[in-house]
Amino acid sequence: MELHDVWFVLIAVLWIGYFFLEGFDFGIGVLTKLLARDRKERRVLINTIGPVWDGNEVWLLTAGGATFAAFPEWYATLFSGFYLPLLLILACLIVRGVAFEYRHKRAEARWQTNWEHAIFWTSLLPAVLWGVAFGNIVRGVKIDADMEYVGNFFDLLNPYALLGGLVTLTLFTFHGAVFAALKTVGDIRMRARALAVRTGLVAAVLAIGFLVWTQADKGDTASLVALLVAALSMVAAVALIKRGREGWSFALSGVTIAAAFAMLFLTLFPNVMPSSLNDAWSLTVTNASSSPYTLKIMTWCAGIATPLVLLYQGWTYWVFRKRIGTQHIADAH
Repeated sequence: MELHDVWFVLIAVLWIGYFFLEGFDFGIGVLTKLLARDRKERRVLINTIGPVWDGNEVWLLTAGGATFAAFPEWYATLFSGFYLPLLLILACLIVRGVAFEYRHKRAEARWQTNWEHAIFWTSLLPAVLWGVAFGNIVRGVKIDADMEYVGNFFDLLNPYALLGGLVTLTLFTFHGAVFAALKTVGDIRMRARALAVRTGLVAAVLAIGFLVWTQADKGDTASLVALLVAALSMVAAVALIKRGREGWSFALSGVTIAAAFAMLFLTLFPNVMPSSLNDAWSLTVTNASSSPYTLKIMTWCAGIATPLVLLYQGWTYWVFRKRIGTQHIADAH
């Protein structure tokens, strides 16, 4: 295996880690409107991710930075071709972070309501847009012989990619509902379980349909194995949350996300961005990569830094592992 192949795998792992962790963050943001009945319950939900949401976003920064350093042509074509949706995602992430920090700074109901609206919409929109973006990457976009995207924004709004957006939205909402059930106590925990079952059934239908479509179009044996893992773990996650086994259900919903995105990367390789105009114009791990010397330096740095980051983030989750409920909230803001 060449170093550019290794870095393709590492970038896939970084994206999978991001969607595993940020997925339930987005889900909690959506649930502030779907699950919470009042401001105190919204605060409970927000507090479940309060200590970890910003750390989860580091995975996105690392994935983007690794893509820029290891595959500069991929990064350039991706960010220029998907400029509008990625800019919207960036704006949402900025506003979302501000909303988490500013919501409780003033006691006025209007102030808090506006920031709560912001949390909901800036969680929902990225949850959809990431699925649309990855759907287009796997499907292929209009790339010419100069490795430049020559399509327009509306080319990205095709049925396959839009279905991908619905899959990520429902899957992340299910992931968040299971996390809410895992991290809360009392009535909100029971309602989170019930909502997780309903959203899980919808997510299962959409996700399995999307992955079967992907397999039929671009799949091989390895991607078929990933599809089966995703489907079985999704069904098991729904069954377990219905029985009140939140911990196992959360683990399996995470496996579903990991297997689903692993399948997308498996169908993509050795391309990183297929061209829908001409297969010869596709960006691959070979023609889009940095020099071997650059990849070698990056490999040493990643080998040293990655275990430290994982240990620290794991410790953070361990410290903030306890459940919370409305009884732990001193006031309504």
